Amino acid sequence: MIGKILGNRYEIVEKIGGGGMALVYKAKCRLLNRFVAIKILRPEFTNDEEFINKFKRESQSAASLSHHNIVNIYDVGSEDDVYYIVMEYVKGKTLKKLIREKGKISPKRVINIAIEIAEALNHAHENHIVHRDIKPHNIMVTDDGRIKVTDFGIARAASTSTVTNTSNVIGSVHYFSPEQARGGYTDAKSDIYSLGIVMYEMLTGRVPFEGESPISIALKHIQEDIIPPGEIDKNIPKSIDNIVRKAVKKDQSLRYNSSDEILKDLRKAKQFVNEDIVEFKDYNNSPTRVIPAIKDDMIDKKDKKDKKNKNKKNNSKKLITIFAIVAALIFTGVIAGGYLIVKDYLIVEEVKVPNLVGKSLENATKDIKKVGLKLEIENRKHSNNIKKGHIIEQSEPSGANLKVDSTVRVVVSEGPDLVKIPKLVGNMSNEAEILLSEAGLKKGEITYEASDDYPIDVVIKQNPPPQEMLEKGSEIDYVISSGPEKKYIPMPDLVGLTEQDAKRRLISKGFLVGEIKYEANNDIPEGLVSWQSYPVGTEVEKNTTINLEISTGSSSSESDENETEDKPNDPSVELTIKLPDDDKEIKVDVYKEQNDKKELIYSKKHKSSEESIKVPISGKGKVKYIVYFNGEKKDEVEYNFKEDN
Repeated sequence: MIGKILGNRYEIVEKIGGGGMALVYKAKCRLLNRFVAIKILRPEFTNDEEFINKFKRESQSAASLSHHNIVNIYDVGSEDDVYYIVMEYVKGKTLKKLIREKGKISPKRVINIAIEIAEALNHAHENHIVHRDIKPHNIMVTDDGRIKVTDFGIARAASTSTVTNTSNVIGSVHYFSPEQARGGYTDAKSDIYSLGIVMYEMLTGRVPFEGESPISIALKHIQEDIIPPGEIDKNIPKSIDNIVRKAVKKDQSLRYNSSDEILKDLRKAKQFVNEDIVEFKDYNNSPTRVIPAIKDDMIDKKDKKDKKNKNKKNNSKKLITIFAIVAALIFTGVIAGGYLIVKDYLIVEEVKVPNLVGKSLENATKDIKKVGLKLEIENRKHSNNIKKGHIIEQSEPSGANLKVDSTVRVVVSEGPDLVKIPKLVGNMSNEAEILLSEAGLKKGEITYEASDDYPIDVVIKQNPPPQEMLEKGSEIDYVISSGPEKKYIPMPDLVGLTEQDAKRRLISKGFLVGEIKYEANNDIPEGLVSWQSYPVGTEVEKNTTINLEISTGSSSSESDENETEDKPNDPSVELTIKLPDDDKEIKVDVYKEQNDKKELIYSKKHKSSEESIKVPISGKGKVKYIVYFNGEKKDEVEYNFKEDN
């Protein structure tokens, strides 16, 4: 998808996340010149009408919401089997990541975060939309500390919601409500329960229920009470401890009635943090009643009444005994001589067993009851082919004859086998492959990225993050370090500087000082740099070693006998250089290159009005001259000087 343009407007830049139904990308809006987030339905679901309908329902639900604590929806579209939603791009991190970084969040900040989440939920609930998947992963914390609730992917209008299909319990197992775990009716109170679990995790640094499988965790939501946050950490104020306890009541009627109600308590807690501000509902205590005093005549009347009842009871026992004897005689008579009369009533009708495999448990139960049979769940097991809550096997084959009221046993799918994602970050790439293989997962998209913090070939990012549960055989994307980022710096002009100034300039630019030679030079005064190992303006990698030559002044016959001997034999010519016609000042540098040695022989500024200049050159044999204008290579000329024998 990277580089693809959707709707002739949104250019996909990079992948930034993903969930069970969709992948999320960062994109550039060409029309408004801003970054947006685009949620794209996973390719494997584009031919699944049920998932497409869910995806469309998400866009319709979320697009109707407009609140500063809810991620905005900008656009919806589809093209070439790509279904997408364009959303506000939130720069920040998830609340889950913040909890991992902090371990625990201070009660004061928990109240502030919970207030913003509750305000978002209150707005959604007022618009008859239930989120049904409130968890830290779906809550963004912006760089400036604001809270934004995202991913209404499994929300739907409360006005049209019915009992959740038991074959498709929605939500994330650590955070969903007991009614979601049972596959029961979900409403705004289900979101309040999940908010309570999120607050619990922020306060304690952990979720209240853990287990070996999603089923075991779900059962704990149904059967077990949480350990109050205040018992785990004595520093948690009573007000916020009570808010959490009320929000996560198993019985929906004992929770907060609405998100507005919990919002009011959160605001009270912010002002009176150490006070008992929460009012709990209790339907177990009967009201006190006033009854009259018991007198002696009342006792006498009671004794007479008890005696009368006792006589009635004895008479009833006698009647029952007589009835039982008569019934036994009649039954014996039927068995002895009346078989032919009642045989039609003793022969049970047979019916055909319907095909249940692949059907939801709810529909299978209806089909079984329709023909007069009973259904019993014999086992539950994972399946990659049969959806969760649907039938994998049946004890009696389809079309077989069974007597009415017989039982058909079935095996129900638990959905795909979920495994915990291992931590790959910090491991070598080959170690990451082993960890994935051991967990039953596969390599996904592997990319490389420069890093100053991680050595080459070490994993620096992964998606999804570790510890989350994922379907066995799923792919994990990760990024591998390609080492520190290479930085290139333009080579400064050092010719004409003193040795110390040249060294200081090299170091300040990020280069290393290399070999320094001292050579005679007729054009550069003594003590100044006459040559540098890289031409001016060349892009050179940071920390590269730069060699220099320092002029020892002009050569003379007294100081250099060999040079004197060579000079009469070096023919001298002039190099004509045409200047550009642009009315600007030009710096002209001419380098002489011979025998892998490069030296600057001319460096001077000229005006374009001069049209051309002549530079004296001399040498022996083949010599190359390179001309630079303002640090950029302009020309290259090779001369072949004749040598005297």
